Amino acid sequence: MADPVVLITGASSGIGAATARQAAEAGYRVALIARTAERVAALAKELGGAERAIGLACDVTEWDQVEQAVGTTLHTFGQLDTVFANAGFGATRGFQNETPEHWKAMVLTNVLGVAYTIRATADALDAADGHLLITGSVAGHVELPGSLYAATKHAVHSMAESARKELLERGVKVTLISPGNVDTPFFDNTPSVALRDDDVANAVMFAVNQPPHVGINEILMRHPQQDT
Repeated sequence: MADPVVLITGASSGIGAATARQAAEAGYRVALIARTAERVAALAKELGGAERAIGLACDVTEWDQVEQAVGTTLHTFGQLDTVFANAGFGATRGFQNETPEHWKAMVLTNVLGVAYTIRATADALDAADGHLLITGSVAGHVELPGSLYAATKHAVHSMAESARKELLERGVKVTLISPGNVDTPFFDNTPSVALRDDDVANAVMFAVNQPPHVGINEILMRHPQQDT
């Protein structure tokens, strides 16, 4: 059988790039999705070039672009076994901070972008008895003062469970990956206690490596000294 294929959004850096590297090492062919074409193209070259990895510029808030990226992946590799809906970004806390434009872009990316990714990949995952993984957050489990970002992650957590209940009848597993602070470009200033991007990638690979009769619904993970 052909090597399995994973599609990762937000793949140009941080958790997405770390997961892509671990998946490639495990024998996956990889479709790297991000807004920045140059960065995913460079990572695709690092991971083996056209036969093993492709980099596709895509804004996950634009349905046509998501649909096209998934279509290109299927045309190139012929299948899609795993999808990691990982694209997202944050905002400064406080309902009088950030610009309305920043808020809008964040909400669209963090919430609508995940929904578009599910919509565009569901049929291919159905055909493969595949696995959908979604990046949530510890912030989706707590209410943080003035955090619209946390509200987007609450929405994502609900969406992941809704997707699990819909897709289980189609043989598709769904896993929510909910990390705490991670030392990635997500933060302008690295938190004093934080996981590494490879730690989260390890969790992703743990979930996808389970036998068919085991579904990992959520992995909630923090640095042991993180207090939220």
